[in-house]
Amino acid sequence: AVQLTESGGGSVQAGGSLRLSCGASGDTLSNYCLGWFRQGPGKEREHVATIANVGTIKYADSVKGRFTISKDDAKNTLYLQMNSLKPEDTAMYYCAALSGWAITTNPDLFDYWGQGTQVTVSS
Repeated sequence: AVQLTESGGGSVQAGGSLRLSCGASGDTLSNYCLGWFRQGPGKEREHVATIANVGTIKYADSVKGRFTISKDDAKNTLYLQMNSLKPEDTAMYYCAALSGWAITTNPDLFDYWGQGTQVTVSS
């Protein structure tokens, strides 16, 4: 089993940038499909970005062109670069891992989750 730990959240003004990191232990991230999800106040958890272990990437329409998902297999770390942040991006952000080769945007299918990191964007 893999253990995931997010970091890099914080408070930023609209238009600003943050980079989230998700460090892994217990297994190598190259064995997993990896995703970033978020949950805002009073909202359901939603997909942000996913990267398969073969490199295929999917983004939510709301973040396309502003967010970039990447991973460093040597550091066993997943990243989410967030630019041009908007107040509606305010949420708890979670990284997640799904065993195997498939890519999906459905959070219910992910096996492992981090504890989350808060991102707050003020106008």
